[in-house]
Amino acid sequence: MSLYLHPSVTPEVIAKAAEAGVTGVKLYPQGVTTNSESGVSDITAFYDTFAAMEKHGIVLNIHGEVLESLAPADITLEEAFLPTLKQLHDRFPQLRIVLEHCTTSAAVEAVKACGPTVGATITAHHLYLTSHEACCDPFAFCKPIPKKPTDRDALIKAIVSGNSKFFFGSDSAPHPLQSKTSAEQGKAPAGVFTQPYVVQLVLLGLEEAIERDVISEADVTQEILENFLSRNGRRFYKLPDTSGKKIILERKGDKIPTSIKSADTKTEVGISRHGAEVFSLTWA
Repeated sequence: MSLYLHPSVTPEVIAKAAEAGVTGVKLYPQGVTTNSESGVSDITAFYDTFAAMEKHGIVLNIHGEVLESLAPADITLEEAFLPTLKQLHDRFPQLRIVLEHCTTSAAVEAVKACGPTVGATITAHHLYLTSHEACCDPFAFCKPIPKKPTDRDALIKAIVSGNSKFFFGSDSAPHPLQSKTSAEQGKAPAGVFTQPYVVQLVLLGLEEAIERDVISEADVTQEILENFLSRNGRRFYKLPDTSGKKIILERKGDKIPTSIKSADTKTEVGISRHGAEVFSLTWA
């Protein structure tokens, strides 16, 4: 369970949250993404809260972007946030911080430059999308917006490097099909829905990187996949492995459907990369 960082999340609330088993607090800079209107406008106002999180071992999860009006024209909104990441890490070196859904080579390097208490999640969709698709396809539009091919490839290389600072986070965001398709171009709700095939889409991104000669087939080992998808994140959060379950991936000609419907059939949601042939997945 996580909390949404807000003025009501005081050091006293953090102490109670730790006792209740809350693992993280999510920091959304105000106005940078969907439903972030109540987000943070002044990070320094929460320094006492961060100190309490550091003391009680609660993770700070960050949507690492700034408002477009605050970013220089020649860098991305994520890159413009990275000095703040360093500032937080320098001031609270024992506070575990996750830069969520990072999208740029600059973010990869910034996380690597920090100490062991700073990590980053990488989504499935940022492994195969770029800004070109995000601008043209409402089902590829999300925030943070996918970036240049070189940024996408930097995420791929971070995964196969085996660096335990990087682990999987889906950031899967379903929106009704109608809201995605009826909106004016560039005004569809931000979010890519990957959850039903999210592991397979990670593999799809890696396979396409192999085809582009960004990485080799030998780079994608079972150990690399298990660590990225499961172990690295669990270890960062200091969570035990209690399930004992594994997944089995097989080639059976499965294809991602165009959409899925809710149990009552009233809501339909489009799925990223529909039509792509992917592995089948079963639990064992």
